[in-house]
Amino acid sequence: MFSFGYQPAAILEEKGQDYFSPARPQPTEHLLPLPQLIMAARSNLLSIWPKSDYKSGVAMTKILGRQICLVNTPDAVRHVMHIRHENFERKSPQMRRALEFLLGDGLFISDGETWKKRRPLVADIVHKTRVPEFGRPMRDVSAEFVTRWENFDANEPVNVLTQMAELTAEIIARAVFGNNLGSAAAYEVIEGFTRYQSLIDSFNLGYFLGADNGFPIIRGPRLRASVKKVNTVIDKVIEDHLAGRGDQSSMIELLLRRQARNPELGLDQTALRHEAATIFMAGHETTAATLTWVWYLLSHAPWVEEALIDEIERVTGGAMPSIDDVPKLDWCRAVIEETLRLYPPVPILARQPREADEIDGHPIKPASLALVVPWLLHRAQDLWDAPHAFKPERFLGEQRPIPYSYIPFAIGPRICAGLNFGLSESILCLAILVQRFKVRVVEGYKVEPVCRLTLRPNNGLMVTIEKRARG
Repeated sequence: MFSFGYQPAAILEEKGQDYFSPARPQPTEHLLPLPQLIMAARSNLLSIWPKSDYKSGVAMTKILGRQICLVNTPDAVRHVMHIRHENFERKSPQMRRALEFLLGDGLFISDGETWKKRRPLVADIVHKTRVPEFGRPMRDVSAEFVTRWENFDANEPVNVLTQMAELTAEIIARAVFGNNLGSAAAYEVIEGFTRYQSLIDSFNLGYFLGADNGFPIIRGPRLRASVKKVNTVIDKVIEDHLAGRGDQSSMIELLLRRQARNPELGLDQTALRHEAATIFMAGHETTAATLTWVWYLLSHAPWVEEALIDEIERVTGGAMPSIDDVPKLDWCRAVIEETLRLYPPVPILARQPREADEIDGHPIKPASLALVVPWLLHRAQDLWDAPHAFKPERFLGEQRPIPYSYIPFAIGPRICAGLNFGLSESILCLAILVQRFKVRVVEGYKVEPVCRLTLRPNNGLMVTIEKRARG
């Protein structure tokens, strides 16, 4: 493949006795020439941004004649994601094309009437008022991982991304679907989605050549195999439920009851699978990535880990944390929120306006792209103190970010429906595991954040897991 002179970005990381600025691609000096930009986007969407984009502002450019608007101020984010959300509700053609093979018309990529019908259903299922009942499976699965980790050799490296993906996949299966998944099935989902991401092109050339909806992705044998891995597991979860082997208070049961009362929803078996797949993938992938980044950050910031341990012991008295403890675990919440600032699971929120609009005085055409980029917004030097540094204390007490400057779950009407579920799960899983174990990145292991569909450490994160000495 021609490289057009493109060289992958260097990875920056700085640390000292009481500070840590974690891994990120070095910004380019200027916007890359088009051939290099395409190569960079296909490799890692985090590596395309020049230094000038790491401060707030709205900028317009064109790629092959297609208008692109970088939306990088709180006011402009509010305009796109809240005030004019109906005009900007469509995800980018790249995201829709990339995920339609896997998720169909599921909530994450749907819009219009489909989204309006299904959003309230899914929001009800994972509403914050239901989080306490999800707390038991969160705690049970985490406790099983405590037992598993106690048997690990402290000198034997493991991929903690895979561990966290298994953890969160099992929690989703039990909490939302009412089924025990098992590690073999969880691994199939993880392997399938990991492979799927690696095969998806992050640059839909057809869109930039004039096709407003982009070109369909090529569904080759390897991509089909990865989708089959995921769908086989999810279909079995659904079939088990329909055969009476699932929890009657599960998401699937709630959807079926709602469909029986409201046939106009059109939730046939295919639509049910799409929504189940969407909740399953969103629910396990984003939280698994977040927890993986947490272990990386804590490994290099022992002073933060010490504050966590002190808080957990004070709140729980040495007992295993429960969902009732979550509101009192301020440091744990701050660590999760700071992790989401530095490594937002979906670091680029691209929207396609239906009609002509104006963003911060810049006219924008229909079918162009408005790019809201949490990766940049969360690191804007004029919005955040020491923006690249890991400082959980910025989320403690009454301190809150400027509205619309912190959007790890998106914002406005299309904010992630599972926000409260995901936050509570992350906090509780972290508290249970960090109470019992020291997780340390293997010496010399190079961490590289990479974004294709979601933001992950490239090739996972190799760590050692050691039982924590307890008094």
